[in-house]
Amino acid sequence: MQVWKFGGTSVGKPERMHSIKNLITKDGKQKIVVLSALSGTTNALLSIAESLYQNNDAEATQKIDNLYAHYELFIKELYKTDEAYKKGKEIIDNEFNFIRSLVKVKPFTLKQEKEIAAEGEILSTQMFTVYLEEEGVKSVLLPALEFMKIDADDEPMLDFIEEKLGEMLKYHADKEIIVTQGYICRNPRGEVDNLKRGGSDYTASLVGAAAYSEEIQIWTDIDGMHNNDPRIVKRTFPVREISFDEAAELAYFGAKILHPFTIRPARLRNIPVRLLNTMQPEAPGTLISNQTVNKDIKAIAAKDGITSIQIRSSRMLLAYGFLRKVFEVFEKHKTPVDMVTTSEVAVSLTIDNITHLEAIQEELERFSTVYVDKEQTIICIVGDFTFNKNGIVTRVLDALSNIPLRMVAYGGSEHNTSVLIPTEYKTQALNALNERLFFYEEAMKNIFTAP
Repeated sequence: MQVWKFGGTSVGKPERMHSIKNLITKDGKQKIVVLSALSGTTNALLSIAESLYQNNDAEATQKIDNLYAHYELFIKELYKTDEAYKKGKEIIDNEFNFIRSLVKVKPFTLKQEKEIAAEGEILSTQMFTVYLEEEGVKSVLLPALEFMKIDADDEPMLDFIEEKLGEMLKYHADKEIIVTQGYICRNPRGEVDNLKRGGSDYTASLVGAAAYSEEIQIWTDIDGMHNNDPRIVKRTFPVREISFDEAAELAYFGAKILHPFTIRPARLRNIPVRLLNTMQPEAPGTLISNQTVNKDIKAIAAKDGITSIQIRSSRMLLAYGFLRKVFEVFEKHKTPVDMVTTSEVAVSLTIDNITHLEAIQEELERFSTVYVDKEQTIICIVGDFTFNKNGIVTRVLDALSNIPLRMVAYGGSEHNTSVLIPTEYKTQALNALNERLFFYEEAMKNIFTAP
C-alpha cells in the first residue's frame, strides 16, 4: 500500500479532481489518499474567524456566503449525474450550516477557530469521495478525527494513530481507494485541532508510518524539490535524490514544498518519500530516502522572520552553568532556537517565534546585556560537509563576500552550513550562492573557451 497526498492547488479545481482520480486508479493498487482543502479555502475560513473575533457578524456572514457560492459552483462542475450533485449539495449545505452556527457562539474562541479551519479538509474529502463513487471506484472516507491525535505537547501520538487506523483499514480491506483528511486532528481534550500550516504533508507521513506503507508520495504543483527558491532565483533545477537528513534540513530552513516535520515518521519507519508534480505526473520529481548521491552541494533554502539575540556577559560567560541558564529561559517559554554561536564574551542565537520575546529578554537581562535584531534571514546550504571535504565552506563564503554576515554556523551537522544575514540581502545572497555553487564551473569554462 502507498500513501498519496494532494495539496490545495492539486484539488483546487473540478478538472484537477478529475485528474487525481485518473492518477490514483491508473495501476489498480490500493492507496490511502490524503487531501488538503481546496486552494484558498483555509485562508477564507481563517478570515471568517478573524471577523468573528472582532464581533463583526455581518462581515463574517458575507464571507461565508461568498465561500458557499464558490463551493456551489464547484460541485456543479465536479459531478456529472444529478444523484452525485444532490449528495454534493447536501455535503456543502451541512458543513456551511455548521460554519454559520458558529457565528452565534459568543465569545468566539480558539476552539471555534480550529473547528472552522478544519472545514476545508472535511469538505474536500467528502466531495471527492462522492465523485469517486460516481465514477464507480471502490472507495471509502476514513475521517481523520477518528484516528489522528496529538498529545499535550502538540506531538502526534503515533502508537494511537497506528492502532486506530489499523483497525479501520482491516475493516475496509476490500476498498481500492481510502480517502482521509490532512492537517486536522484531535487534541487530548477531544477537541478539533490541527497540525498547523502545511500539516497535510505531516498527516501523509504519519499515516504512511502507521500503515507501514511502501512509499509516501507528496503531490504538489512543482516538479520536486528545487536546488534553490525558483520564485526569486534565476536558474534553478529539481534535485532528483536526497537523503532524509538533507531533506529535513531544507524543509526546516524554508523549502516551501515540504512541511518541516514530514520527514520524521517516514525516517522512523524507513519509508521513501517521493515529491511529484500533479501538473506533470510523468516528471521524476524528487526521491527522499536513506540513500543519497554523492555531491558536495545539494540545495539551498532560506528562512525569513528570524530574530537575532546577542547575550553579553563578561562576568559570567565562562562561569559553569551560564549556557544552561540561558537555554533554560528559552525552554521555559517553549521557544526553539535555530542557530547558536559563542565567543569569550557573548552568545548569539536566533529564534523564529517572537511570541514570548519580551518575557525572554526581560529574564535574560537579569544576568546579561541583551541586543535584539529583527528582520533577519537564515540561509541554509545543504550538502556533504563532512570534515574531510576541502574547500566547500570557502566557496560558500566567497559567494557571500559582498553581503554582511551576522552569524555563520558550521560543524554542527555534516549536512549543512548556515549563515544569518539581514533579510534585505536575501535575494542577492541566494542568487550569488546559486551561481557560485552550481554554475561556477560552467562560467569558468565559458571564460577560458571564449574566442
